[in-house]
Parts: sequence; structure tokens; C-alpha cells
Amino acid sequence: MTELNLPILDLSRLDEGPEAAAQFRDDLRAATHDVGFFYLTGTGISPELEARLHRAARDFFALPEADKLAIENVNSPHFRGYTRIGGERTQGKVDWREQIDIGPERAAVSDADAPDFARLIGPNLWPDAQPELREVVSEWHDHLSGVARRLLRAWALSLGAPESYFDEHFGEPSTLIKIVRYPGKEDPTPQQGVGAHKDSGVLTLLWVEPGKGGLQVERRDGVTGDQHWVDAPPVPGAFVVNIGELLEYATQGYLIATKHRVISPTYPDDRISVPFFFNPALDKRLPLIDLPAELAVQARGVTQDPANPIHALYGENALKSRLRAHPDVAAIHHADLVAARAAASA
Repeated sequence: MTELNLPILDLSRLDEGPEAAAQFRDDLRAATHDVGFFYLTGTGISPELEARLHRAARDFFALPEADKLAIENVNSPHFRGYTRIGGERTQGKVDWREQIDIGPERAAVSDADAPDFARLIGPNLWPDAQPELREVVSEWHDHLSGVARRLLRAWALSLGAPESYFDEHFGEPSTLIKIVRYPGKEDPTPQQGVGAHKDSGVLTLLWVEPGKGGLQVERRDGVTGDQHWVDAPPVPGAFVVNIGELLEYATQGYLIATKHRVISPTYPDDRISVPFFFNPALDKRLPLIDLPAELAVQARGVTQDPANPIHALYGENALKSRLRAHPDVAAIHHADLVAARAAASA
């Protein structure tokens, strides 16, 4: 077996008695203090559900172009629906992938006095040609929401907080499921499937098509201190889990959000992945955790990027990310926000 560059944790250990649960929490804290990424097994997700999701993803991307473009995200002020290849950007550069974005199914907010981030609330765009997609995505969402909540309760205890800490401060979670296809490229050099970035929220659970590499995580060399990229290939039955900037913020850098990227596969190969993002309600602030003294002294402070500030209010983080990632949607539906932000940074 290939040596893996990320730790592997087994969620089912939480059910194996107090000692095993305590060890899991220690391992969870260590993985996200040292790396910010890990593999997670024991989630209770059945191979049958994985296969249904995989088939639904393949079926969606195999639809005629007209069916996919009928739900293109330029038709959604809420950044939902299909993004064609090259339609999303990371760090200002084009990502070579196509995808469908699916969030909580809610009515659009019509209150003119609502905060800017309320524009992210609204209905999804579903393909008429594939009604079964909605059913499998709903089932996937419910299972992974349960996994995410178990992880957050384990983190809370491992950080010296009450087990219910995150439940109390999350409100109704803001979730996002992306079903992504990375087409193969014929270029002789690695191409940007998605550029190097940190996730802006709290927690990401990533399902990757079996046997398909491409994900890379930035790690620090324990001897030289230099940063370098390591491969994070899929592990059968496991999710790749990483934390985002909000959890780094809440722990003042004790836990670390880590840069990652995806390298495009080589043509004619392609790759399917499905990230699930679990974050607080848009109107919630994630307060700082009062860490025990022995952990607080190891907190490194929050990574500061003047061009990309971290907001405690999740809605501000989410809106910032969406406007940057989808400039075409922003220009069509939110020109006033784009102009206001440009003026503020001038």
C-alpha cells in the first residue's frame, strides 16, 4: 500500500467506549493542529449510497449541453446551479472544471433592508432531465450533516469546551454541496483544476472518485520548515476532511486551515469529486474558544492576508468567496456590491 501523507481517523471509535472516544478526540485535535487535513473512515455511509451518488454525478455531466446550461448559475442570484468549464476562479485564475452547486432549499429574501449576504439565500436549480439527482443529494446531505455534527462535538470536547459548543453557535447550518468534474487536459505541464486556496468556513468533507488522484495539500517539512505539496489520493471508504478559516479563527490559530489544490487529470481521463461544506448560519458569529492554558500557548494566531480578511460573521465570509469565485454571476446580479467593494479597496 502506498504510504499516505495524511493521518487516518476512524469516527466509529466514538462508539467503542470512553477510552477509544477520548483517543479519537486527541487524534482529531492533533491532526488539525498539525496538518489541518485527515482521512475519515467509519462514517456509516454505505457503499450503495456512494455508488448512487457517483452514478448521479456521471449522469448529470453526461447530459446534453443544453440541459446543463438550462440551469446555469448565471441565472441564479444565489450562485446555485451549473458552472461550465472555466466558469469559476481561484486567486483570479480560471479553474478547469465543471460543477453544480447545491445549497439549502429556501425561498429568496425579498426584504430590501436585509444584509448583503442574504442574497445567498434562495432556491436551487435542478435539471428537469434528471429528477433523481435531487433525491440522492438530499440523502447525502442528511448523512453528512450527521457526520459533521459528530466531528464538531468531538472537537469541542478536545478543545476544552462543552460538547454542545458548536451546536449552540451554529444556528441552522449553511451547507453547500458541489458535484464537480475535472476534465482531462493534454498540456504537458500540470494544470489548475482548482487553484491553491483555504476553505473559508468551518468544515469540509470530500468524497473523491475511487482511484482518481489530483488533490494536493500543502505541508511543512518537520526539519527545514519549508512548505511543499503532497498528494492526497482517495482512500477506499474514507472522506478527506479539512477545516476552514473560521475554525482557525475560533481557535486563534491553534487549529490550522491549510492550502490545497487540484491538478487536472491527463486526457482522456477525468475525475469526479463531491465536497460537502458545513458552516454556521449566515447571520451567526463563531466566537473565540477559551482554550485551556496548555493549548492556548500553542495557538499561532490567525493567518493574516490583507487582501482576504477573515470575518467572524459567516455570511460575510461566504459572500466574499462567492463574489470572487463567480465574477460573471456577480456582474449580472450584484453589480452594486462589486462596485461598493471596489470603491472600499481603492
